[in-house]
Amino acid sequence: MGTTWSVKLAVPRSTDLHALHAEVQAQLGAVVAQMSNWEADSDLSRYNTASAGSWQVLPGGFWTVLCCALDIARDSDGAYDPTVGPLVDAWGFGPSGRGTPPQADAIAAARECVGWRRIELDTASRRVLQPGGTHLDLCAIAKGHAVDAVASHLKSRGVAAALVEVGGELYGYGRKPDGTPWRVIVEAWSGDEYDDSEPRVLALDGHAVATSGDRWHRYEHDGRQYSHTLDPRTGTPVRDAPAAVTVIARDAMHADGWATALTVLGSDAGYDFACARGLAARFVDTRGDGRGERMTPAFIALLAP
Repeated sequence: MGTTWSVKLAVPRSTDLHALHAEVQAQLGAVVAQMSNWEADSDLSRYNTASAGSWQVLPGGFWTVLCCALDIARDSDGAYDPTVGPLVDAWGFGPSGRGTPPQADAIAAARECVGWRRIELDTASRRVLQPGGTHLDLCAIAKGHAVDAVASHLKSRGVAAALVEVGGELYGYGRKPDGTPWRVIVEAWSGDEYDDSEPRVLALDGHAVATSGDRWHRYEHDGRQYSHTLDPRTGTPVRDAPAAVTVIARDAMHADGWATALTVLGSDAGYDFACARGLAARFVDTRGDGRGERMTPAFIALLAP
């Protein structure tokens, strides 16, 4: 996934940490093998290159993530869309890594292949139809699933408390040996420097947190910044996106996906949507003369005392 991971945990001194480390790495390796669009032999890559009209059986993790992604696509009315792969490649944020804006005809051609409604599922057989030209891209949600997969494995191994992090997405459960929950700080960031605003501290015990925004993975061309966060509805990078959107949820997969969807919706529409849906979200906007921060009531309720 092109990132790092870490796990903090509370276990007896006799625990074989080398074995546990290998097991965590195996969980993450399985996610890559199923959902990486950078690996030519991944299950996702095989789906993307499958012939039109063919049905592809998906492994369990891939199926779970795709179903969640389609739910978020439906609920956000396409602000998040797992079929955005052709646009990601066209704008140079995919495996091609070109890093230059595409021509209008290339954008139009890519948009012809994008649309979450084109995906047809066979739930009984856990199959998905390749209608032709559909390229899934689950980068905005797979890291969250990876966090959940690691946490689930640790629980199955009897680890009573852990804080799992993959690429900045977090899930914490249980209590540390001193009886306190895992406390994390939601980064305060404005422009190119960290600011000195009031830190937002979260206590994670059965909750996950994920952050998305235009500060990550962008490039400049002819004096203009292009964000890796694309609006599937327009086929172009999000303009005037929030600097960061942080979402708290019961699992990291949903937190990850909704952070992306709310970033696409923007500071105003995204905030209103999150409030209406009861989502725990924090928006940081650095446009204009100052730094704006807005937190939904659900987010405020989860701040650590």
